[in-house]
Formats: sequence, structure tokens, C-alpha cells
Amino acid sequence: MSTHRRPPKGQNAGFSLVELLVVISLIAIVAVSFGSFFTNYLILYSKYQQDSLDFSEMTQQSQRLAQVLRGLTDIVSESGNDLTVYAYFSPADAYVSQVHYYLTANNTQLKVDVTPMTANPPNGTLLTAQKKTYTIISNYFQVSGTSLFNYYDANGTLLTPPIADEHSIVQIQINLAEPASHSSKGQTLSMTISLRNRKINL
Repeated sequence: MSTHRRPPKGQNAGFSLVELLVVISLIAIVAVSFGSFFTNYLILYSKYQQDSLDFSEMTQQSQRLAQVLRGLTDIVSESGNDLTVYAYFSPADAYVSQVHYYLTANNTQLKVDVTPMTANPPNGTLLTAQKKTYTIISNYFQVSGTSLFNYYDANGTLLTPPIADEHSIVQIQINLAEPASHSSKGQTLSMTISLRNRKINL
């Protein structure tokens, strides 16, 4: 007569189907949570990195813009988001050009039109066929209540365009901005330059 022994308690082989399903479900939940966190982190990191690159580019463009305006020889017209001057756009230029900075109609791009001249004013004439347009900031952000340009006289008084005597302008404040992922107000850069031909001690 044969006898059947039951295996001792605690020595059952393998897992039940329910236990396997529970373990698999837990692993799936952890994997999804980690994947979601990691993906969101990468997206956020990418946005902050792009903000940094955009700000660096905006800084370089502000220096370039300031260099041109600092050495302007005359102001043709001015407004909050529009400025036309005679200036050397390139250090290699023999004569000044008519340089026109402006925001596009929807205020999303900062551009400049550069029209060379046959000689310096008042003798030179515009070479309109050689006019070139450059994009300074392709993704401009218009901050509410802030103009692209502000103008000041020798006493530091803010001048309101249209300005009757453009020779009273001795400083121009440049206000640049671009969208930012970390702020609804964007990232801004402001700098004030003194015009060389507007200094009262010259």
C-alpha cells in the first residue's frame, strides 16, 4: 500500500497566477511612473536649455544693436517700436547707411532694414536697390506696457515721441524680450546707451 506525503508547509514550489499578476502590475506601475517622471524632466531640461540659448543670442544681438546706435550720426525718425537713424552698420563701411529698426506688425519679430548711401549726409543719396533686411530677434516677446525704445534728454528726462527736437536725445534705452518657459512675462534684457554725438561736452 502506497502512501502520499504532503510537502511541508512553506516549501510549495513556484508562485500562483494571482501572485504573478500582482507582481507584474506593481512593476508596470513603477515603470510607468518612472518613465513619466524621466520624460517630464527631459522636457523641462530641454526648455530651460533653449531659454538659456535664446537669452545668450539676445544678449549678443543687444550688444550689436547698441554698438550701431551708440555711433549714430543722426536720427531720422523715432517712436516706441520704430527707429530710423544714419549709422555705420558695419565697421568696414566707408559711409553711413540708413538703418531702420522696427517690430513687425504682430510684434513677434525685431528686424532692421539697412540702406547704404553714396556718401555721408547731407551729400549722399540712398541706394534703395541695395537695401537689405535682417532679422534681429525672430521670436520677439512684447512685454505689456514696455516699448522697444525709450528716449532721454541730457537731464535724464524720459521724452515722449514724437520728439520735436531729435537733437535733444542723448540716451536711448533698448528693451528686448523673448518668450520663456519658466515665466509668462518672458525673459527680458534692458540697456541704456549714450549717443556719442549727443554728449553735451562735445
